[in-house]
Amino acid sequence: MIRPSLPLLKIGLGGLLALFSACQPSPDPGPADGPLRPYPLTVPRHLSGNFALPADNPLTEQGVALGRRLFFDRRLSGDNTVACANCHQPAAAFTDPGQARSRGVRGQLGTRNAMSLANLLWVSRFFWDGRSPSLEAQALEPLLDPTEMDQDTARLAAELQATAEYPPLFRAAFGSERITAGRVAQALAQFQRTLISANSRYDRYLLGDRTALNSLEVEGMNLFFTHPDPARGLRGANCGDCHRQVMTDGDPSGLRGFHNNGLDPDPRLQPGLQQVTGNEFDRGKFRAPTLRNIALTAPYMHDGRFATLEAVLDHYDQHVQNSRTLDPLILEASNEPRPDPAAPVLLHLTPREKQAVLAFLRSLTDSTFITDRRFANPFP
Repeated sequence: MIRPSLPLLKIGLGGLLALFSACQPSPDPGPADGPLRPYPLTVPRHLSGNFALPADNPLTEQGVALGRRLFFDRRLSGDNTVACANCHQPAAAFTDPGQARSRGVRGQLGTRNAMSLANLLWVSRFFWDGRSPSLEAQALEPLLDPTEMDQDTARLAAELQATAEYPPLFRAAFGSERITAGRVAQALAQFQRTLISANSRYDRYLLGDRTALNSLEVEGMNLFFTHPDPARGLRGANCGDCHRQVMTDGDPSGLRGFHNNGLDPDPRLQPGLQQVTGNEFDRGKFRAPTLRNIALTAPYMHDGRFATLEAVLDHYDQHVQNSRTLDPLILEASNEPRPDPAAPVLLHLTPREKQAVLAFLRSLTDSTFITDRRFANPFP
């Protein structure tokens, strides 16, 4: 069961819709070993917003267990050398620690930094550019990408079908031993929806424990969520405009959680969200990811260009690049008057303010999440 009760919305498949639909199993008679058991998903009461569970892929204990096994199995790659967990390691909040871009089969270098998989239950658009509208569709892309797992879906299904362990697991989860890429994607999506991080010291502070954060961290929290207004003497770090309170990620509703955060000037802007929408005003916009466990997930940004949190904060303070699609809430943000609109975009944080913001960011680490045995490698 799901606790507490929240609205359930069906999310449509997109991106790889045609392929995913083609991989869907037809009704295939054959009893499972027992009735499906709903996964006991506990939803933290302080996490805001509705989440989405597709009616055709409910969370079950059998499906989540199968998805966990598949997530750590290198047989999902074409040469049996790379698992999903290679680039999404639990100890690093399901990122690839120290790697600006992850390596796939044959040591090939990918094009993007591996994002944390925490709290995907509340996300409705996936990848840095938002091209996938569901976890089910998202799961197939790394498998098919020649630089990541370089897998053929028919070959994958046949390889897993030939094992002793997987047919019974698929029968338990889906009522039939027949293995398809669609069922693989469904199981992976079920497992990933259970990866909830909500027990950092920041969470405990939100739940009423005012001793969970020290005075410097509280100061940093207030700066983090404040949009500066020098006319009113209001100082802030302007982070909360793109990273929402409580969830600390971008708005997951559709494509509103994507921003151009001033990494590059116009001539160097990468397509980002424009690749999905075709709108020129979306050029250079990328998803604002969750900042939970951010101290564990370096390097940072979609291309991993910043090695440290200090470098990230320095970017927003002194090095934002103006462009035609720069987020307006960044363009206007400064702790000092900016009378000339053509002047560089500078936040003007003091050393003490930077120290406080960094202290708050480090309070977002959830040690119970990264050590949770439910999310660990099931293989010996």
